Amino acid sequence: MERTKRLWAAVLALILLAGCAPRRTEPLPYPEPAASEPGKTIAYVPLDDRPDNVERVEYLAESLGYALAMPEEVLYRTALDHQPKNFDSLQRGEPWSLSTWVLEQEAAGCNRYILSLDQLHSGGLVSSRSMTGDEMELPGGGTVSTSQLLENLLAKLAEDPNNVVWLLDSVMRLAPTVGYEGGTLEAYNALRDYGSQPREALEHLTLVNVCLGYRYGADGQLLPEPESSPELLDSYLAARERKLGLSDEVQRILAQPGYERFRLLIGIDDSSLEDCIQKNEIAFLRHGLRTGEDGKQWDWLLSGVDDLAFKAVARLYLDETGWTGARTAVTYLGGAEDRPACEYDFQPLTEIMEEHLAFFDLREADAAELQILVLTQPEDPDQMNAYRKHLIEALRDYRKAQRPTILIDASNGTYGTAVYEALTKDTELGYLIAYSGMLDMAIVTGTALSHGAARYAVLRNEENTDAMDRAWARTLADSVLKDFCYKGVVRNDLLSYIRNDLGGDANNFWFPELDREDLLRRLKEGMKEETAAAIKNLERSRLITSLEPYAEKSWGGIALENYRFPWDRAFEIGMDIRLGTFQ
Repeated sequence: MERTKRLWAAVLALILLAGCAPRRTEPLPYPEPAASEPGKTIAYVPLDDRPDNVERVEYLAESLGYALAMPEEVLYRTALDHQPKNFDSLQRGEPWSLSTWVLEQEAAGCNRYILSLDQLHSGGLVSSRSMTGDEMELPGGGTVSTSQLLENLLAKLAEDPNNVVWLLDSVMRLAPTVGYEGGTLEAYNALRDYGSQPREALEHLTLVNVCLGYRYGADGQLLPEPESSPELLDSYLAARERKLGLSDEVQRILAQPGYERFRLLIGIDDSSLEDCIQKNEIAFLRHGLRTGEDGKQWDWLLSGVDDLAFKAVARLYLDETGWTGARTAVTYLGGAEDRPACEYDFQPLTEIMEEHLAFFDLREADAAELQILVLTQPEDPDQMNAYRKHLIEALRDYRKAQRPTILIDASNGTYGTAVYEALTKDTELGYLIAYSGMLDMAIVTGTALSHGAARYAVLRNEENTDAMDRAWARTLADSVLKDFCYKGVVRNDLLSYIRNDLGGDANNFWFPELDREDLLRRLKEGMKEETAAAIKNLERSRLITSLEPYAEKSWGGIALENYRFPWDRAFEIGMDIRLGTFQ
């Protein structure tokens, strides 16, 4: 009898803790009302129009109580070769109009800004890799100096001491983009090989010396030119010099008095394991990073570019709410954390993690408040099943302990779909406070920690609303469903269909021109089938809504619609996510 009483007491305790079992609620119309309070607007100029730079940044901002104001898409959109252009003439964004838009936000009283410098000086990331001149044509005729345009804009924003301005910049990757301004795969390979060659580490780091060193190897000898035309190499190096010169100019401006509330975040684009052409550029830019009188960094240079906006939004929120950091436990599974996770990373995974932990003031400690779990490539391929099993067991243990958990898949696809299937079948995905995988590990790390640190701070601050919870849920659902279902399965099916059945190019549906309606239909059908299990997992999940006192809610229903290929290529997709009410 006593044993029965104890059993029912335990059951009752679980019911009181968790509430009723998750019940599916019908997804509401999308978009929902904004989660922000009056006056909490961020004026945001995106790097380009890909989902990681647009809707996913919107989700994250709204999950923190901000509204994101953005210019018209035509002003920051990138068009690949043969695709419809902006204003019938441009393949890139329009910096003059974007600068005008920013000044309009300033005149309207905005005090928060996140601005992509690649967009403001080149019209986007892709264009920044190929543009060579300083003079820029104006929409109505005439030209303007790119450097002067930037200097005037920053000076205007500095006039208001209440403004907080995050500037996002990048170290140019090793080669320009295939399928943009005539760029070919052969040219990309030749220039990436040239850029990957080791360079001598310079002692006297000046802009002139770094640029002069582009053509010389680690032995001080002139590097052999690619077999392609010399003009191609000259253009490539001129683009690098222009890009680095503009970054140097911004650092010079920020070093002046009056820019104390400006923050500069530089990301390192696709890199290499060698002492490549980027290494002296990186060392040069590090010298220009500022530190406040209190010893705190004002500027940062980290691996990863497509996650820059995530990091800026999250850090802006942390700074505004008096964040003092969190004790964190990092667990690696797979055994390969001491090496780069893929060929585009130039640091071991542990170093990328350490730099990003420092950016978010996450301190590794035994008595941790926050758990980070990282699945690496399998050091021993014969032990993949064991690593996968340990991953599932660890997630279950953290769930039982009610410990907020960030999951990072740094395996670079080496486990195939088996790890996604195990996670979907045997864990509660909706309990995670952040997840990211299936890209270069620098981007994956920054993405997961941005979302995870921000969500944990919101919960610790006890300021989340239902609307903020729902915006956060979209960030997690977007990551999980795209990684597990699109990138893991549906994309591969589309790639095969486009290449083998249609004889087309999966990187550009316009050359040769493909039936885009047919591709969208296949995308919808594939996602409907492949997302069913993962959506069911999320719908039966509970999410953390409070830490003290600890509380959870059930997710409710999930529906996906309005699928799209933002760049008319198969690499990434966009979609709208409708959610039911949380209970």
